[in-house]
Amino acid sequence: MDAIAERLFEVGPPPRLIGGRCRATGRLVFPCPADPGRYEPVPLPPEGRIWSWTVQRFPPKSPPYAGTGPFEPFAIGYVELPGALIVESRLVGFPFESLKVGLPCRLVLEPFGGRLTFAFGPVEDP
Repeated sequence: MDAIAERLFEVGPPPRLIGGRCRATGRLVFPCPADPGRYEPVPLPPEGRIWSWTVQRFPPKSPPYAGTGPFEPFAIGYVELPGALIVESRLVGFPFESLKVGLPCRLVLEPFGGRLTFAFGPVEDP
């Protein structure tokens, strides 16, 4: 299955988002800009903690909303990746009532509309 965008993540294992480090300042950004002269690709930590979150309980306006079936509420949040940055992501596999700031989570790859995208799910013990 193809990724939803190029240079967004590495499949792994473990899967990792690909950030970009500015060669001039050292600042990290996500996703990695397509400018190899200014940005060096950097794999980001595969685990982090929920920094903030919400549950989308009604369909977004259409267009641009292009759901792949009947609308189902979903969680979305910001995940703090230690020593790196904060990324926005869907949150999957969590009961909505269990979501809270500081909850550990791990990067997972998920199918969406026939392509592969990323989300963060619960950290499970091996």
